[in-house]
Amino acid sequence: MSAGVESEIKVRMADPESARAAVRAIGAALVRARHFEDNLLLDDADRSLTARGSALRVRRVEDRGVLTFKGPRQVIDGVKSRQEIETGLDGPAAAESILLALGYRPAFRYQKYREVYRWKDAEIVVDETPIGTFLEIEGEIEAVHATASALGFGPDRYITESYVALYLAGGGQGDMIFR
Repeated sequence: MSAGVESEIKVRMADPESARAAVRAIGAALVRARHFEDNLLLDDADRSLTARGSALRVRRVEDRGVLTFKGPRQVIDGVKSRQEIETGLDGPAAAESILLALGYRPAFRYQKYREVYRWKDAEIVVDETPIGTFLEIEGEIEAVHATASALGFGPDRYITESYVALYLAGGGQGDMIFR
């Protein structure tokens, strides 16, 4: 289990190839090859988690998963930061069933293909989503800025919204899944 503060930004990219080229150009090391992730956000009938800016997520990756709680977001020095508590799941379907039995209901489902890189003190991911390709940079705030700068991006390119918010702002309806 890990608990702490997640600080991150996204940068929209033209396509997966340009995203990978940018990451490789700074010498980032591949940590995890491209893989599929299926994410389910859950909330209660009153949508109280959403109302307070929090999120409860079950992420499925192959036959394993991760249960995540995220607290309300803040933007500090142009970087989104929020409390994050995660634990691995050997049985994501069972965990999902437990949460449903406790009264939580599916609120939003989103999918992506992700590959993970490491550069100095930051994690860089290439996310291919139904709404486009993004680089996501995560680490301490200073490391996020340094990594973005090394990749050639300034704060004017930073996106601090979630994939859910980006999808809905773009007119998306229903879940953000590959069709």
